[in-house]
Amino acid sequence: MTEPPAGHGSPGNGAGASLDFDAVSFGPFSLRSRLLERDGAPVKLGSRAMDILRLLLSRAGEVVPKNEILSYAWSGLAVEEISLRVHVAELRKVLGDGKDGARYITNVPSRGYCFVAPVQRGERNVAPVPVLRAPERAAVPAALPHRLDRMIGRDDVLPELSARLLSDRFVTLRGPGGIGKTTVATALAHDMWQAFEGHVHFLEFGPLKDATLVASTVAATLGLVVHHDDPSGSIVNFLRGRRLLLILDSCEHVIDEVARLAENIYREAPGIAILATSRESLLVEGEQIFELVPLAGPPQGARLSAGEVLDYPAAQLFIDRAAAAGHRGDITDDDADVLAEICGKLDGIALAIELAAVRVGVYGLREMAALLDSRLKLEWRGRRTAPPRQQTLGATLDWSFGLIGESERTVLQRLAIFAGPFTLRGAIAVAADEGAAADRVVDALEQLVAKSLVSAQPDGASRRYRLLDATRAYAMQKLVDAGEAAATARRHTAYVQRTLEAGMAEQGGDPASRLQARASLLADARATLEWSFANHDGAALRVLLAGSAARLFVELNLLNEARIWSGRALAMLDDANQGGKWELELQSTLGHAFMFTERNSEQAEAALRRGLEIAEALDDHANAFRLLSRLNMFYRRTGDYRHLVPTALQAERIARQIGDTAGIAGSKALLGVSYHLAGDQAEAQAHLDEGVRDDAALRGTEPGHFAYSRTPQIPLARVLWLRGFPDRALDCVRPLVGAAAPRDVVMHCIALCWSSSVFGWVGDWAAVETMTGRLATHANLHGLAPYEAVATGFRAQTMIARGEVAGGVDLLRSALPRLHADRYELYASAFAADLSQGLAALGRLTEGLQVLHETIARVEQGGGGFDMPELLRRRGDLEARTGDLGAAEASFAASLALAEQQGALSWRLRTEMSLAALRLQQGIKNPLDDLAATYARFSEGFETADLKAARLVLDEASA
Repeated sequence: MTEPPAGHGSPGNGAGASLDFDAVSFGPFSLRSRLLERDGAPVKLGSRAMDILRLLLSRAGEVVPKNEILSYAWSGLAVEEISLRVHVAELRKVLGDGKDGARYITNVPSRGYCFVAPVQRGERNVAPVPVLRAPERAAVPAALPHRLDRMIGRDDVLPELSARLLSDRFVTLRGPGGIGKTTVATALAHDMWQAFEGHVHFLEFGPLKDATLVASTVAATLGLVVHHDDPSGSIVNFLRGRRLLLILDSCEHVIDEVARLAENIYREAPGIAILATSRESLLVEGEQIFELVPLAGPPQGARLSAGEVLDYPAAQLFIDRAAAAGHRGDITDDDADVLAEICGKLDGIALAIELAAVRVGVYGLREMAALLDSRLKLEWRGRRTAPPRQQTLGATLDWSFGLIGESERTVLQRLAIFAGPFTLRGAIAVAADEGAAADRVVDALEQLVAKSLVSAQPDGASRRYRLLDATRAYAMQKLVDAGEAAATARRHTAYVQRTLEAGMAEQGGDPASRLQARASLLADARATLEWSFANHDGAALRVLLAGSAARLFVELNLLNEARIWSGRALAMLDDANQGGKWELELQSTLGHAFMFTERNSEQAEAALRRGLEIAEALDDHANAFRLLSRLNMFYRRTGDYRHLVPTALQAERIARQIGDTAGIAGSKALLGVSYHLAGDQAEAQAHLDEGVRDDAALRGTEPGHFAYSRTPQIPLARVLWLRGFPDRALDCVRPLVGAAAPRDVVMHCIALCWSSSVFGWVGDWAAVETMTGRLATHANLHGLAPYEAVATGFRAQTMIARGEVAGGVDLLRSALPRLHADRYELYASAFAADLSQGLAALGRLTEGLQVLHETIARVEQGGGGFDMPELLRRRGDLEARTGDLGAAEASFAASLALAEQQGALSWRLRTEMSLAALRLQQGIKNPLDDLAATYARFSEGFETADLKAARLVLDEASA
């Protein structure tokens, strides 16, 4: 014990008030007399902690001996040094010491404590004390896991691990379960956020049960859309040339797939740093091992004082967690050996220490040691057949499991069935039965959270719960041993299916929030699908579950999984579900997924049509509308213009039957786009004008309708240019130039494509170049390969327009086969026309004409489209150059007639220009009259390329 020196008193007799300063400020805090405030708000602090803070502040930058602090704060009392440690811990917690790199109070071993933060005083200025801080970090998004405010015993690990990662690029943080690998990895992610300029991706593989989904999970985290069974190649291509940090957490149960992918990334993407956490090495090229050792603990039998024991991180963590759990008792020198013994038995495993520490308040330190003796048997250590994680943490969990009541044990092992976070409602649905009523589940869950066996995370006004991986694995084995696994899995599967189905029907509110809530079920959707298809007990739920999960997979762009599970469920569809709700959902999803993962195949159309047939039979108008919209998208992509307007008209009739404002607005946009592509620009403008007026309603259209709900002004811009209003068209697309990319990545690509076409039509090739660059970046970022081919086509257009003909032709030669292979014909005809023009410029007229003949035949086979007048004009130009003037004149005549029929004044102007050149060549009288008449029909756009060229020809003729 320490005797207080004379001359010091407690705050009660004025000692605390006698310190010589009126006001002190540090960081966000200010202290006046005994009032501590943070950013102006009062902060509650105990009297002893307040005394300690005042004393340390009065001597900031100076090491204050422990005996002086004890004498000041406990004047006249004989107290143990451990009391000081406990109150300093409380003070540090209140100040947020260690959070975001802030440091206020440091412990100088064997000497005392020092206040190290910069201090400013009212009347007496003290030079700020230098303080080491972590580098200021940019704002870290919610994508990274939460970082602990204070990480004990690992301060020396982070700098060394960071240095190893930067030098070696590929490091596996290896250690037994519960030792703190994820905690360290999370801290490193936050610390290196700035070094990697925010490009840090944290992947938690713990909930993943299917190792084949490793690559898909990585792709989804990177923002790539999954199109194939194995997207590893796409991931490597995406990462090549980039600089970012990938953290792959909890790899041991999917280690083969992680190892293969990590090794490929290491070999092919030299700018990528990889940190893996695992209980075993990945054993691949480039991997460097960083062993995370147990927290250092006091030596056994050394007869240390309490203060000396608490200099060790294992003991510090134990006391810190015990205090956080509400334990306020002092650790005396007589207790020091017991604490040292406990730390030794827990092997420095952080999770084991935490699980034990939270119970000190219930059992006391000595009883805790006795319980450890009876629960953690010596034979559990060193058993050759047991992996390290079972020699330590597994034993600790066994002991902890034995300390909780029967009801809590039952609930815990049943909750282990959840693969991801769950709600209270989910816990009741899965854990409650005749043996555990709902109220008992609620009570048990509260106790499990209090005892750190279940963690709780805020989720708006409610909470979500989850089990740590090691706890889940342990409790799952207990569930199996109890013979309850199948019954619990059935309840779990039924709950997930009901929840997903209910989410399908939700309307109103923010669509993004609804999707986020449903996305939280992804891990459990995958787990229940795997279980139901692999076990006879799940047979009755397979089709319902796959149908309920299908839409979630589509909304999350996990199209390959959507295709696989929909296909498997349809293959085992029974008579009861034939032609019913679930076949409808599965066919709809299968068709959509096929459209993007298996190109625009006939199988995709067949599935969508079958789904529509069922929806019509069931009078399910909402799904009929959705399927018609998807069919319309299919026909747009394949260039099948004959079916565009009929499907859109049918969708409009259904939307009016439903009476939903957003659906009607969406159908107008759908119909406008269909008329535009089919070649009726007057009708297209009428419907798209309505769509723009109903923009707010369009934004409420559900994902998957493909009704251009986000940017109806973009297709309107194309229509306006065709109709002869170039300036109004530009007004529609200019806002997109500086706009940020929206969440709907596919719609953004479409908007960029269509805007690029408008800028190209008016001759603003600098804008085309800008938009094309954004399109290529966006498509590459999200793995949307078809749009990369479209970006290449627009880049080739720009090159040809600028006279770089050979390079442009080469690019088009590479882009067009890719588009044809995907049956993606929407942009192919325009690019083919540019290819023919480029070939002609290179003197390869015959080849250019052949390209046009094939393209026109393909478009005619699809029912003709909006750009047929331009294709006919291009053909006439090349025919004239070959000397076949009669054929050229016929092509121009056909182009003019079709342009007039379509209401496409801008196409007509271009054809009149070509025809005027032909008539001048033929020596025909008044060759420019028709051109002048067409030019006179324009009321705007006179500074755009085509109108300027026409004006120049007319002015030269009149000069």
